[in-house]
Amino acid sequence: MAAERGYGGGGGSDYVESIYNLIPKIEEKPPKPQMYRSNHTSTVKNEYKANKKGSKTMGPPKVASNEPKNFLTKRSKEFQLPEKTAFKYPDNDQRRPPVPKHTEKPLMGLQSNKNHVTTNAVENIMSVPKKPEKKFADTRGGATHLLEPSGLTPKYVNKKDFGKTPAYLERRKAEVERAQQEYDAYVQERFQQGAMKSLTEQQRQDILDGLKKNWEELHHQYQGLSVVTDTAPKKARKERMEAEMKQLERDIETIEKHKIIYIGDAY
Repeated sequence: MAAERGYGGGGGSDYVESIYNLIPKIEEKPPKPQMYRSNHTSTVKNEYKANKKGSKTMGPPKVASNEPKNFLTKRSKEFQLPEKTAFKYPDNDQRRPPVPKHTEKPLMGLQSNKNHVTTNAVENIMSVPKKPEKKFADTRGGATHLLEPSGLTPKYVNKKDFGKTPAYLERRKAEVERAQQEYDAYVQERFQQGAMKSLTEQQRQDILDGLKKNWEELHHQYQGLSVVTDTAPKKARKERMEAEMKQLERDIETIEKHKIIYIGDAY
């Protein structure tokens, strides 16, 4: 006898309750798919077995043992040299001559009867002593360096034209001499015409003494001026006296520089 009851759900799905659903059902597993096998499996196995060498790393499984009488003796594995034999040259014609003995004195190179000991002695006696190289020290410890390549010595003294007057000075000297000659010719011509005459030494000295006396009087007045120039007349007077003193100084310097002074008739 089976009792069934139907329920209607609001979710749109139907569910039937039955006592048969309480009995556990045996789960049926789906069959496994067939395992993949490559078509080249047999080829790979054959190649692997063909290239494999038995006992390659571990050696043969069984090793033949030596006989008891063939035991290892001392130095039995050392390298044995071959027997000694006499050396023979392949061709006697190509052999070099033997080394001379210490008692022999073979002749080598050019021969000369020159007495080198006496010659060297005479050359050393007659030779001029070598001058030491000039050096300079630039550190406290005395480190020395050659002086010539350092740039501290004047190299121009070794020039061919050292001590000679430059060409531009010779040209300037010739121009000055030519101008002096032209000036002397002009003065001589004016002397001949009577339009110019020269001052005597006494006249020149009198003029010089007069200029110096005027400068001393003007300087004495300048020393008496007030230190403070707070007004325009004081400032103007001081400037005028300074200008007159400077002019007198220039005149005195000109007359002292020229020993001969020419003047015209108007003087």
